[in-house]
Amino acid sequence: MTVPEITPEERAELDKALYDALHPLASAIRSRQTGLPADRAWDADPVEVALSVLAAWKVVDGEVRRLSGQAAATAGSYGASYEQLGAVWGITRQGARKKWPDAVGRPASAAADTRRLALFGGTAELVRASAGQWTWAGTGADGASGAADEGARCTTAEEAAAHAGAFLKEHALGADRPF
Repeated sequence: MTVPEITPEERAELDKALYDALHPLASAIRSRQTGLPADRAWDADPVEVALSVLAAWKVVDGEVRRLSGQAAATAGSYGASYEQLGAVWGITRQGARKKWPDAVGRPASAAADTRRLALFGGTAELVRASAGQWTWAGTGADGASGAADEGARCTTAEEAAAHAGAFLKEHALGADRPF
């Protein structure tokens, strides 16, 4: 898989969306740094103002790293390899393993296979039970706990992940977030 490219129009839309999202964060950071009310926080030397914007981008960068780590872990929980993760990110398999060391599970044995799923701000564990059937338990972003109905087993990890994913989506804090 090649690294996706975006059109100039898509880049312009993305830039606008990012700047729109950054402005309130930059204003809040600037106001805290200066102790000035939000309407006066930008009354300063242009260098200081530009550094405040840079500080806000640093916060966004950290959040993007966190969210991309969650996306890598989710892909790994569905069976993606480090080679596939690296190809999508434009890095080697080794680079992907270094960037997301826990994204691809390495089960100790087939009898005790456990996989982690991270979606919509929540997490779930998929566990291979006896006879190769799967079950799941998880906690949504809103703190709600859920699990497969007692006695209910899924025949594949993917089926258990689908049920767990539906639960995590239902208990997401922002229902409009894709990951």
